[in-house]
Amino acid sequence: MGKKKVLLKSKDKRSLADTASFLHELADKIEANDLILLKGEKEVEVHLPNHVVVELELEEKTKKKKGTKRQLEIEIEWYLDDKYHSPLKLG
Repeated sequence: MGKKKVLLKSKDKRSLADTASFLHELADKIEANDLILLKGEKEVEVHLPNHVVVELELEEKTKKKKGTKRQLEIEIEWYLDDKYHSPLKLG
């Protein structure tokens, strides 16, 4: 099993409007393949291939004292050496 290395991590509380604005800006940067993540003095330039795997998960947890918590996770993943091959077609 490979070793996991966290390159950058962030967890921020934002308003709904600010969250939407951030996601729009992120989408624009992904589309332009011009994504640089900044956190304090840490900077990570992200190079994306033409095809990625997008995973979306909505989960719900109920805790006795705090009530019900919902979490929406959007995950984009790819392999650095992955070469996209078009699907098999029949002629």
